Amino acid sequence: MRIDVKTLPVNEIIEDIARIIGVEIENGNGEYVIQIPEKLGEGYIRGASFDTGMGVITYNCKFYEDVEIHFSLNTVHPLKFIFCSQGSVGHCFQSQEKVNNIETYQNIIVSSSGYNGHVLYFKANESTHVSSLEIIRSVFASRSNHNFKDLDPTLKDLFRDNVSRKQFFYQGNYSIKAADLMEEIDTRNYTGFLRSLFLEGKAFEMLVIQIAQYEDDKAEDKLPQILRKSDIEKVDYVVKRIQGDLGSNLTVEALAKEAGTNVNKLQEGFKYVYDLTVNKYMQHKKLEAAKEMLMNSEKNISEIVVSIGLNNRSYFSKIFKEKYGVNPKYFLKTRNKQD
Repeated sequence: MRIDVKTLPVNEIIEDIARIIGVEIENGNGEYVIQIPEKLGEGYIRGASFDTGMGVITYNCKFYEDVEIHFSLNTVHPLKFIFCSQGSVGHCFQSQEKVNNIETYQNIIVSSSGYNGHVLYFKANESTHVSSLEIIRSVFASRSNHNFKDLDPTLKDLFRDNVSRKQFFYQGNYSIKAADLMEEIDTRNYTGFLRSLFLEGKAFEMLVIQIAQYEDDKAEDKLPQILRKSDIEKVDYVVKRIQGDLGSNLTVEALAKEAGTNVNKLQEGFKYVYDLTVNKYMQHKKLEAAKEMLMNSEKNISEIVVSIGLNNRSYFSKIFKEKYGVNPKYFLKTRNKQD
């Protein structure tokens, strides 16, 4: 199925899509929502335009056939920040054949040249959650942008390119903050005026995150500073490594190197996921294992201390009591009574 969009801004884009697929628009204080008809798929497309020249479109849907949305109009197209949190979506410039696939947890920044348009490709029977920030630069330039001070030079030129002299394409991974923000936009139940304010604020917040990510990716002289999905996957690797070897005193430095990251990123990831440092998490798992052995094994306290990689029984008793409020011998007595 092909959908041709020939209008701007975002609100009119939603109107075009609604007309072509034959559905009514739900309009709540500037946010336009259309439900995908049952014959075509499920889910919704929604969007909102703001006076600053910025708009946001969210596609949270599954089509029953391949769908192409062609954005073609005889004017300069918006600068787009597109990101995907579920499924995948393809993008190409209208004058080109190469399709770039945006997988889950990836984003692109795109600007066409001249009046060249864009095409988005949605695969049949694939649940997809994609959002696109659309910036009409000629309007965006009327706000106080402080001369784009301290912005990456490439992005600065891109924002100032009101007539789309140059084509631009960038693809990368997106940060965990962006994932949380998308979820927050979908789950917050503000209505009316508050919803309008909320959406505009979140659109700017998402723009900040995407710009910061781009600059983070391009910084060749330092390690990335933004927590990404790939970093969370490394946390998961280290968690499994710790759980599989509680008898060793693994160092944070060694774990970070093994996982292919740096200590700061690993600590940040553990703080994000578990609200604990790596060492505190390691201690937590060792004490959990010790408690289990005290209750269900034949080992004595000294043997248990060795099995979790500690060599000081008094220190073990101290941290065990801090965690569980009782001395390790309490669980030994409980086990003996059961016997």
